[in-house]
Order: sequence, then C-alpha cells, then structure tokens
Amino acid sequence: MQIEIWSDFVCPFCYIGKQRLEQALERFPEKINVSIQYKSFELDPNAPNYSGVSIHEALAKKYNMTIEQAKQANKQISEQAKSVGLNFVFDTMKPGNTFLAHRISKYAASINREADYIDTVLYHYFTLSKDLSDPDTLRSITKEMGLNQNEINKIIETETLYDEEVRNDESEAQQLGITGVPFFVINKKYAISGAQPIDTFMQAIEKVSEEEQNELKSLNIKQGSFCDGDNCK
Repeated sequence: MQIEIWSDFVCPFCYIGKQRLEQALERFPEKINVSIQYKSFELDPNAPNYSGVSIHEALAKKYNMTIEQAKQANKQISEQAKSVGLNFVFDTMKPGNTFLAHRISKYAASINREADYIDTVLYHYFTLSKDLSDPDTLRSITKEMGLNQNEINKIIETETLYDEEVRNDESEAQQLGITGVPFFVINKKYAISGAQPIDTFMQAIEKVSEEEQNELKSLNIKQGSFCDGDNCK
C-alpha cells in the first residue's frame, strides 16, 4: 500500500494528521506493508523568514481577527494535538519560510532518512520553537540527526539543489487540485483531505487492504498452474 502525503512543516494539522494516520496503522489488526512518501507543499511560498512576529499575530493578520481570537484558535489546536500525544507551544513558535526545509527533506529522502527528518523537524518547530527559515537552525537539526554536513551546506549554499524535486511535488499538487494540507493519497486512487479522525484513516486503510487482497487472489487464480495432457503449466 502506498500513501503519499502533501504537507508543510509549519502546518499544525499536518503534524496532527500524520500522527493520526500512524496511530491508525498501529491499530490495524492485520500486518500490512505500507510505503509512505512525503510530498512538499508550501502554504505560503512567499512567506518571509522569521521576523519576530508571533504565530498569534500572524494568524490574526491573515484571518482578520483579534490577537485574543487567534490565541483561542491556537489553544483549540493544541488540545487536538494533545489528544494524539503531541505538545504544541504556540506562544514561542517562529513562523517563517519553509522552502529550504523542504529542499533538505528531498536530500533526506535520497538517503532513506526522510521519515526521521520529517519527524525531527516537526518536533523542533512545534515543540521546541525552532526557526526553520534559519539555515543555522537546519544545520543544527541535521547535525543532531547525523546527516552529512557537507551535503547540507551544499544545499544551503546552492539554491538550485533539490529545488526541482520540491517544485515537482507542488506542480503535482496543482494537477490534483490540492489547495490545502494535509492531503493523503492512497494507492493513487483514494484521497483524504485534512487531519481526519483516526477511524476515518482506519476505514480507508481497511478498504484499500481488502481491495489489494482481492486483486492478489484474482492474480493467483489467473497465474495458477494447470495440467493438460502430459504436462503442467
């Protein structure tokens, strides 16, 4: 089973949705072979680097609400995060551009460290309040992970490295009509939009798993051996 996830590092529902999907897979009664691929999606490609503006101020400005309303909205999101074992510290979050973080994620994918990188970066942003638009912050995070710092420095210093891979993901999102994240595509056939409840993910996984089993049974019947005359095929 292949699951593709379009997401952004500063999207709280992306982190929550990822956690719910993982918990759904853990609760699934049968062991299933799942391959998860992360796709880049920038909520705001034109976002500046972190400027000192709080997440509450940024949210209030974006949605034309008061700071207090923004704080209340973020508090509600924090409660959702807690329900799946995550700790969001909105008061000290540092919103900024995520393009470099996405480019490094493509390098991490190339060395089979994508899942580790995604988890680590999300934790550093939402819980440790790290500035993901700061190259030094990303150097520190990837060094902590044991990633090759020469390669990381090349990505930071050469703006074109892994640029195309990120843009291809975003182009594919446009072709699929994806306008918000998280967005999950299962076996290039079924789509789930948003951080849906765990039960929703389980139902989708069960449906796809049953389809895969039925297809396998059908294939086995078609390719099974048969005997005719003096030989078996």
